[in-house]
Amino acid sequence: MCGRIVEKMRRNALMLLTLLPAMVSLRAQQPTAEQAEAERPLPAMRDLLLDVERNQRAAEAMRRDYTYHVRDEEQDYDSKGNVKKTTVTESESLTIDGVRVDREVARDGKPLTPDEAKKESEKIDKEVAKDKERREKRENKGEETDTRGDEVLTVSRILELGTFSNPRRVGLDGRSTIVADYAGDPNAKIRSRFEGIFRDLVGTIWIDEEDRNLVQVQGHFLSDFKIGGGLVADVRKGSSFSGRWSKINGEVWLPVEFAGEGKIRILLVAGFSGRERWVTSDYRKFRTSATIIPSNRVIGADGNPLPDQPAASESKAAGQQGETTQQKPPAAQSPASPQK
Repeated sequence: MCGRIVEKMRRNALMLLTLLPAMVSLRAQQPTAEQAEAERPLPAMRDLLLDVERNQRAAEAMRRDYTYHVRDEEQDYDSKGNVKKTTVTESESLTIDGVRVDREVARDGKPLTPDEAKKESEKIDKEVAKDKERREKRENKGEETDTRGDEVLTVSRILELGTFSNPRRVGLDGRSTIVADYAGDPNAKIRSRFEGIFRDLVGTIWIDEEDRNLVQVQGHFLSDFKIGGGLVADVRKGSSFSGRWSKINGEVWLPVEFAGEGKIRILLVAGFSGRERWVTSDYRKFRTSATIIPSNRVIGADGNPLPDQPAASESKAAGQQGETTQQKPPAAQSPASPQK
């Protein structure tokens, strides 16, 4: 009896050894979903970037219908690299007469006073008029500009100033994403002073594969870069930046975070020498024919409004001009707190 059991076990073992190679071969012929995804051919990089350029323009057009809160925290460093000052400003980002502006509503956790709000409104009016004039002049010359009239480089031109390499597919927030590295060509010929920035830049971009929109960027500068002796632009070697976008209301990719460290200054009004982090929240859809959309809320670091302060009602009255129609769609939600 015992011998028959041993013999049966031996025959079963031999049968298993005979079938094992076939079983292994069959398993090898049936790749997992992850393997199949990884082996799927990547899109041509140039075609992908051209799609991104087209979709970014469409997203920019849709952004005109949105307003959102911006919290900007800037840390100034001393000569030893220690933080000597921290400034927090809060603004409402909106489009006025086709120009995208950030209207400041609070500083260091306190709403602007009525006088400060009035000055801010006057400043925004001047900015809009100036930017419209600059944009129209450049457009009349056939030049590409953003809503503020600043120069915009096309994808085709960026590809002439540097190279995208090492494309790969990764999963990001549950979505298929194409990642590629960028390196500027220091020997590329430039047509304008600002193109020189792209020659000294290295970084990485993340592109949502389905929507063909930018999801994330990171970069740093390999050398010092100055225009006009540093009066027009001044970028120090090693300065770095990063940015993220998120899909809002299932219809448009909007910025959710930008950060930078080092020294970057454009003209005498924009830039930082230290560290800066710019976070958005409270997305709302609107239409307006007014100069300013009134808002006086103070948003905390978590993206949620802080309790009302005594000066809020007065500041709101001072900042309000014209008639505004504002709608808040029920599906509009701020993305989760960004991770650095």
